[in-house]
Amino acid sequence: MHLDAHQHFWKYTEVEYDWIDDSMRDLRRDFLPPDLAPLLKANGFDACVAIQARQSDEETHWLLDLAEQSEIVAGVVGWINLCSPELAARLDAYRKSPKLKGFRHVLQGEPDAFMLQPEFVAGITMLAEHDFCYDILVFERQLESVRTLVSELPEMRLVIDHIAKPDIVNASFDDWARHMAVIAGAGHVYCKVSGMVTEADWGNWTTATFERYLAQVFESFGEDRVMFGSDWPVCTVAANYAKVVEIVRSFVGRKCPDAEDNIFGGTASRFYGI
Repeated sequence: MHLDAHQHFWKYTEVEYDWIDDSMRDLRRDFLPPDLAPLLKANGFDACVAIQARQSDEETHWLLDLAEQSEIVAGVVGWINLCSPELAARLDAYRKSPKLKGFRHVLQGEPDAFMLQPEFVAGITMLAEHDFCYDILVFERQLESVRTLVSELPEMRLVIDHIAKPDIVNASFDDWARHMAVIAGAGHVYCKVSGMVTEADWGNWTTATFERYLAQVFESFGEDRVMFGSDWPVCTVAANYAKVVEIVRSFVGRKCPDAEDNIFGGTASRFYGI
């Protein structure tokens, strides 16, 4: 199965999506499975993993409803309060939803210390005990804290979203690469090659812009722990769906063609249990 491991759906409201500022005004509308389906088909994908964009239980239930209604949604990564005293009971209840694969918190919007709270670390550990995975969404500047976080977690399914959002527009590389290599040393941590175009100069990038970042990710994580995600529709502020696919497909075709099926579906299928 060819799988887009990272994209979003929403019904837009100004209050719930206040992060969509004027520079991203084209995102101020609804994005739903019928909008994505033709893009998946045109680019050789069979299905997708829908990732949370709001931190609410309501959205997790809404995404699961979409997944039940749409064949293209193979899995959901929702949100849950990892510090809740009721977490275990709620995770037990969620085990009844086969398309719910894991959870995410928008750590990029939190102070670094947030992810290192004992209650938060214990919550992620409890996800592992219930056979759920965890997506780590951070900026490059938070990677030192991510290193600590990963060291405190059990061997569970963890994935770094958007290659940890290096500051590509300012050509930041060395510190990011050093931290990513250390994090990848934990063999249970995976990485999504996604979200890169929105960290570059939206109107002035080429495929070559991302070459050294992709090379570093593949060197650090290896071909078996890297997965493609489009980050649609957020990516559309800087590139259309086909161009986002081509950035990664071009690199894989030149550097590791035998890994294409893994990068574009096999690894994500194994990681998310799809």
